Amino acid sequence: MTIAVPPTRTRFAQRGELSGAVIDALGRSPGSPLPGLGSVDPFGDDLHLALHTCYELHYQGFPEVDPGWEWDPGLLTLRAEMERVFLDALREAVPGGDDLDTELERLLVVPDEPSGTGAYLLDEGHWWQVREYFLHRSIYHHKEADPYAWMIPRLRGQAKASLVAVEFDEFGGGRGERVHAQLYADLLAGAGLNPDYLHYLDVVGAPMLALVDMMSLFGLHRRHRGALVGHLAAVEITSPPGARRMVDTLRRFDADPACIRFYTEHVEADAVHEQVMRHGVIADLLVQEPEQRAAMVFGIQVTNLLEDRFAEYMLDAWRAGRSSLREGAADA
Repeated sequence: MTIAVPPTRTRFAQRGELSGAVIDALGRSPGSPLPGLGSVDPFGDDLHLALHTCYELHYQGFPEVDPGWEWDPGLLTLRAEMERVFLDALREAVPGGDDLDTELERLLVVPDEPSGTGAYLLDEGHWWQVREYFLHRSIYHHKEADPYAWMIPRLRGQAKASLVAVEFDEFGGGRGERVHAQLYADLLAGAGLNPDYLHYLDVVGAPMLALVDMMSLFGLHRRHRGALVGHLAAVEITSPPGARRMVDTLRRFDADPACIRFYTEHVEADAVHEQVMRHGVIADLLVQEPEQRAAMVFGIQVTNLLEDRFAEYMLDAWRAGRSSLREGAADA
């Protein structure tokens, strides 16, 4: 199977009435009328493309969109309604609670028989499936550490210092070519894919958009800083075993060194980041704000939920012998 590469674009194809209305509105002047929310699937393509489009105004933006839309009151009101639907669904889907120690310990347990996309790719995956996996994850890795930067001014003392230490590594230790987002762009190029920012957004389904939207939502709202800490802890603690599996997978396919380099970097860096997050960020923040414990639990649980939904989405397609990319994006 080969992957049909979409043309480069700065605007994306709508996935329903809501996302279509948001995209159309951004082609006009700020203050233009916006739609009501209506009935939407809280985990569906329409809602999450609309949310992703709104959030992108706080990242790189769109060349043809008036920058005034970033803080347009009408768009922010609509976005808040979308966020409420998504958050309500997340809260209903996870158990919650405040047993943070148990949640952290669970993250440290590496199953004797790993499952998920990483295990599948190592044991029985094909190269075309590895490349599809790269396409999906590009939506995440193009802005890998960016949402966490919004958390820096919301922390104090050791928690802030420790988070900055993690971010310093994520942003390449002061070297542009070592920024993790750049390393992922190099990985895409090494796999024969387009490394441009969000190039593959149109072919990636809702499960990955929901995961990235969750990061943006937590990052943009100060009240969700504890949830963002929990999310980041989950990422850093679980990353090294998964990265090691991807290194083994890529060596099995004799992949380009740039592909392997991205994951070897995460094996080494994230093993250190796990300790910094637990003992620097989490421990100190709990001393300062013990009421954040339940929010951290929530951040861990929804990260696991959304990663599991993404893995199920991918594996259901692959085990059925079809592409995981959105319909029309791939050919046999």
